[in-house]
Amino acid sequence: MASNVLLVILDSVRARNVSIGGSTNDTTPFCSDFAERATTYAQARSPGAKSLTSHTSIFTGLDVEEHNITSADDRLAPGYSVFEHLREEGYATGVFSENTWVTDVEVGLKDGFDTVEGPRNVPFPDAADPKSFVAEAGRGQYVEYLKASLGGPKPARSILNGLATKLAWDYPWLLPDSLQASTAADVYTDLFLEWEREQSGPWAACINLMDAHIPYEPAREFDRWGGPDAREIQDELEDLEWVFLGGQQPWWKRRALEGLYDGAIAQIDAQLRRLVETLEERGVLDDTLVVITSDHGEGFGEPSEIRDARVAEHGVAIDDVVTHVPLLVKYPGQTEGKTITEPATLTRFPDAARAATEGEAEPGSFVPDGPVRVSAVGLNDALKGRAADYIDDFEPFTATGRAVLRVEDGTVVKDITWRDRARRFEVRDAQTSYQVEAPEAAIRSRVEAAFEDVTDAGVRTGGAGVEGTSDATRKRLEDLGYV
Repeated sequence: MASNVLLVILDSVRARNVSIGGSTNDTTPFCSDFAERATTYAQARSPGAKSLTSHTSIFTGLDVEEHNITSADDRLAPGYSVFEHLREEGYATGVFSENTWVTDVEVGLKDGFDTVEGPRNVPFPDAADPKSFVAEAGRGQYVEYLKASLGGPKPARSILNGLATKLAWDYPWLLPDSLQASTAADVYTDLFLEWEREQSGPWAACINLMDAHIPYEPAREFDRWGGPDAREIQDELEDLEWVFLGGQQPWWKRRALEGLYDGAIAQIDAQLRRLVETLEERGVLDDTLVVITSDHGEGFGEPSEIRDARVAEHGVAIDDVVTHVPLLVKYPGQTEGKTITEPATLTRFPDAARAATEGEAEPGSFVPDGPVRVSAVGLNDALKGRAADYIDDFEPFTATGRAVLRVEDGTVVKDITWRDRARRFEVRDAQTSYQVEAPEAAIRSRVEAAFEDVTDAGVRTGGAGVEGTSDATRKRLEDLGYV
């Protein structure tokens, strides 16, 4: 029987804030339990530092500097996503997320999926969802939606959902902030499980959960380390990144938000438990490759390893707080836990998925033959425009940073270059690393040699750009800090 493939991306979750990464807060008790029968990659790295670049690398197996998909002006050409290949092989494919890069923006990432369940920011999730109705009936079918709402179990709430969605599409500035909040992980867990129940053959799915992406809004039961004071700080901030980098707000406020972030991670972990346990109850878990990871981490004011700036964001930082991510993989048939300490890369996901479908997946699947490579591109013009309200000097946030990880004498060594700088670190785990002395010329030579065979793969075509998206999608990208 062909194995199913499930990729779960915990957006913005860094390795040091999960229990299996040594967090002092027990944020991921389920992942700790799951690790007893899965493979933990203790030194996994995201290929990029922001959602679009990393997702494209995860889907294609290409390094960031090979695909060069870095903004809404770019689009991945057809035929390069692993989900497209799996669909051609007879797999049902689906993506479930409010991350607009993989469900809405025309950058090619959603093209490998038959089912696309995107943002569901409606006042009443238990009533009719206009986005699902539009997917079936098309836009402009207002009378039909009204009839369907009146004939449903919650007509008033369904109609209000329709009104809110219409405002989000056409007049987003009229919509209160309360209706711009993120959709919690349980919604996409439900959508996936409903979809999976309907499948009669092999399937491949991606679930991207955004709870730990700014803003951090964990439900009260998971808000164990933030609380009302942290929420008040977050609510009063007009921006959650650049106000700190520009000096308009003190760094302790950014650090104070980490408690809310940890609560959001715990909220995701609870849904991971429900997700995996349901698949097990249905008898499909053992025949499924389950990959739980993140596209990048997040900064809370840590000093940069190489730039003249603290890390208050993801997107341009090559630092480990952003690029060291959790990676927990249960291979089909695996029953005992295993820990891999060699550097691993998410660009190996397509190979692992194909191997699983052929019954050949093994715990070494995410460890490359050579060094692990990471690229963090600088700010694009849209983000420069956003940042210009707070900073005058863009130099710390432009130019591509590169990192190369390898094992040397039993220790993970990380070489970094950015502009004319080169530094070396020894990395013990997600919590501990330190700079070591090494000639800059030798560091630069190692990085250049590792990237020597990285060339443009010719997979980038022209995208529609942000202007080619709906008002609601543009507003969502703005809320997430991408434009």
